Amino acid sequence: MSHRIAPALVCPPALSAGARVALLAPAGPLAGPEDVERAEATARRLGWEPVVGRHVLGRHGYFAATDGERLADLEAALADRTIDAIWCLRGGYGAMRLLPALDLSLRRARPRSLIGFSDITALHAAWQSAGLTSFHGPVARGELTPFSETSLVRAVCTRENPAGHAPDARALRGGRAEGRLAGGNLALVAALAGTPWALSFRGAIAVFEDVGEATYRVDRLLTQLRLAGAFDGCEGIVFGHFTECPDTSPDGRRSLEEIAQEVADLVEVPTLFGVPIGHIADQWTLPFGAMATLDADACALHVHFEPH
Repeated sequence: MSHRIAPALVCPPALSAGARVALLAPAGPLAGPEDVERAEATARRLGWEPVVGRHVLGRHGYFAATDGERLADLEAALADRTIDAIWCLRGGYGAMRLLPALDLSLRRARPRSLIGFSDITALHAAWQSAGLTSFHGPVARGELTPFSETSLVRAVCTRENPAGHAPDARALRGGRAEGRLAGGNLALVAALAGTPWALSFRGAIAVFEDVGEATYRVDRLLTQLRLAGAFDGCEGIVFGHFTECPDTSPDGRRSLEEIAQEVADLVEVPTLFGVPIGHIADQWTLPFGAMATLDADACALHVHFEPH
């Protein structure tokens, strides 16, 4: 597998008051106008000027508009030099369908913050492939808790460590590790294996979360990545929350922690389980591509932004 994590990724400028933020739906459909209204209100409360994509309220099967329309909104935001960031309204499914037509090769000269998680992992992979940092954080239509808002602001505005101590996490394998953050939704990371946007974790701290996957499928996804060589040269692993992932099947039971422990032992790197990322209310915003230090013994993750 090719090494997709660039040695030095370009971080977009920090967002300040008055930043113009495009609100886009590159994957699944929205519930209705109330999703957009809530996102606009949140953006304004953060001091940003929201710019709503033309097709965000479209519907095409289980997508928010057709592939062409969703791509057009994304390309329009990238082409508009007044847009400072792209904040995805939701995940769902569909972002990876846009990758073949998405050209980020010229975007390093005017990098934009990309914010979102879950299915947006596909776009994070594209950003990293182009040598750009992106932000794994809350989607715009969600209700921001004080915890999530603080981490988001620290990541995209003040460039302070948006992570830190995770008191509810558990060390599956102790030690310290340094590397660039990479990963996202486990199902998407596995789905990208074998494509030009495949992630390797060489020199990186791998980050995973997921929702709605039975534990045997989580096992299968992690095994697929391991057999594909994605963990070769990995420095550390951070498991977030795996929401609504039942550990029983007609054939038996196996817990998520058992599966994560097995991976930690096979890869032989410092590993944390249960950090605040994923489909949960209180979540960290993590800059994929930025350097970080994982201290598994202290149950802590510290992000290091380049001087700016």
